Amino acid sequence: MEKGNQTAVSEFFLLGLSDRVEQRQLLFVLFLWMFLLGFLGSLLIVLVIGSDSHLHTPMYFFLTNLSLADICFLSTTVPKMLVNIQTHSKSITYAGCMVQMYFFILFGSLDHFLLTGMAYDRYVAICHPLHYTTIMSPWLCALTVAGSWIISSLHALTHTLMVLRISFCADNKIHHFFCEPIQIIKLSCTDPLVNEILLFVLGALLGLGPLTGLLFSYNRIFSTILRIPSARGRYKAFSTCGSHLSVVSLFYGTALGVYFSPPSTHTARRDSIASVMYSVVTPMLNPFIYSLRNKDMKAALRKFISRKSVSTQ
Repeated sequence: MEKGNQTAVSEFFLLGLSDRVEQRQLLFVLFLWMFLLGFLGSLLIVLVIGSDSHLHTPMYFFLTNLSLADICFLSTTVPKMLVNIQTHSKSITYAGCMVQMYFFILFGSLDHFLLTGMAYDRYVAICHPLHYTTIMSPWLCALTVAGSWIISSLHALTHTLMVLRISFCADNKIHHFFCEPIQIIKLSCTDPLVNEILLFVLGALLGLGPLTGLLFSYNRIFSTILRIPSARGRYKAFSTCGSHLSVVSLFYGTALGVYFSPPSTHTARRDSIASVMYSVVTPMLNPFIYSLRNKDMKAALRKFISRKSVSTQ
């Protein structure tokens, strides 16, 4: 059923998180700081891991790729929002919107698969420590990351192509701070049922499958930890996966609320806040969670900083 006069949309308008001038300036400062903290923090993790041979292990290989994905994830949405606030513009071209949506899905999916790979790594390390080096071989780690990139790229491409086939009406206002897939589908002049079904089905297949593996891994991890006789041993085992569990809880707790609830229940404000949590706050916090809660990372970070200090003298 037609919703209005069908037009060839050349641009969309991102309404952002607030229309009030004083709040928009506050949001600019807040998001600028979150972007810089997340970007520089993730970049520092990549440099520290790359410079310390003791951290060239499967866990830190996954962490390096997660940090790179977080840098790209932040760079997909936040810079455009900051530019729009400063230029008092809300527009984004049709092509720019499609590109932004593609990379948002790509790096969001990549984060999801990498977190699952890290959970499996912790499962092997805690539940099968004697076979860790055999199971978590460099070949398996490289295959896992390469597979994550391929599946995430195909996932993003599928949704983008499906959005390209639908028509848009005169109403081209997106109630979000970036081109979020659900909000774009809502603007369709044509029946978006196929897109909504595809969004849900692919989300279930590519989301619940790895999530089931992640939950299975942590179920076995907790069972193994509880069987350790000493409290010190239990604490040491749990500390090796505590950082990852914190990130997983924050990422999935908000993302699942957006993408695994019926489209009819979505509200622009609720989805915007949830999206900020998993697309901006989580990538920003990841470097701090993994560095401040990890003894090896803290030692490598101190060594890296001291080396840089000496080289600049």
